[in-house]
Amino acid sequence: MKRRSLLLAAPLGWSLSNMSLAQTAYPSKTIRYIVPVSAGGGSDMVGRTVCERLGRVLGQTIVVDNIGGGGGVIASQTTARAAADGYTLMQGYVATHGTAPATRKLPYDAIKDFTPIGMIGSTPNVLCVNAAMPIQDVKSFLDFVRKNPGKVSYGSAGAGSLTHLTAELFKLQTGAFMVHIPYRGIAPATTDLIAGQTQAMFPGLAAALPHIRGGRIRALAVTGTHRHSQLKDVPTLEEAGLKGLDAQQWYGIVGPANMPTPIVKQINESLGKVLSQPDFKEKLSAEAVDLLPMTPEAFGAYMKADIARWTALAKERGIMLDS
Repeated sequence: MKRRSLLLAAPLGWSLSNMSLAQTAYPSKTIRYIVPVSAGGGSDMVGRTVCERLGRVLGQTIVVDNIGGGGGVIASQTTARAAADGYTLMQGYVATHGTAPATRKLPYDAIKDFTPIGMIGSTPNVLCVNAAMPIQDVKSFLDFVRKNPGKVSYGSAGAGSLTHLTAELFKLQTGAFMVHIPYRGIAPATTDLIAGQTQAMFPGLAAALPHIRGGRIRALAVTGTHRHSQLKDVPTLEEAGLKGLDAQQWYGIVGPANMPTPIVKQINESLGKVLSQPDFKEKLSAEAVDLLPMTPEAFGAYMKADIARWTALAKERGIMLDS
């Protein structure tokens, strides 16, 4: 009886097999992949590299749509408002689904308005100092800061950024006092660190690596639980005695809330195939990205935990910014 009713409700000429095929034939058209930054730079490179490989696995074209502005707010709103059919995806990252929700009142809910699909990978932050400073490790840096109260400043990519919050976490754990100098992006902050206008910074490893290798800034330690393959001689902050300082610049894929479970599973499994390709790992090593395949559930839990930890720090340090 149920089968007969279903057939009567279907358009003329359809059958159960047609309906089943229509429901499962994903993807049947071009997929839009929103990258919440302007074209160029590390985040854009990660997105384009992922889309090129993911499109092949899914058997469909994926078009990258760069939507910058508002620290990812515009891109996030665009994604959250899209149809939850799997044809609009976004590269969520630590700003859109980590630090910004912790420090700003946003016009979107980073958890409720999105479907977590899968993690791509992450890169650590690195404690760097001006190369002219007589400092070789974390201990000597802390000694220098304590002997020069109020005279040491650190730069960041902007108030509320990961570079800012990581330094504040470092200050909280060590009791060190440093003056925060926010910049409009990591490039001018790095320029002033090299020039000696500031003395320290916690940039992402990918942005810092060329300057470290060129001897313009000195790396003292990386965040995270293990040394990075690009800086094997540089210890972790945990090795230096600072537990839990594992701030990461991470990238993942999200979609609008309430995406169908089969589609989420299909994209996640396809992403897993991409992350398992040896040449893909080599490609992303240029951005110092360590691959971190996760289930949608694990990725969702990761985002919630990241927002919670930075929210707690923001409250502790009194960091609340205008949206």
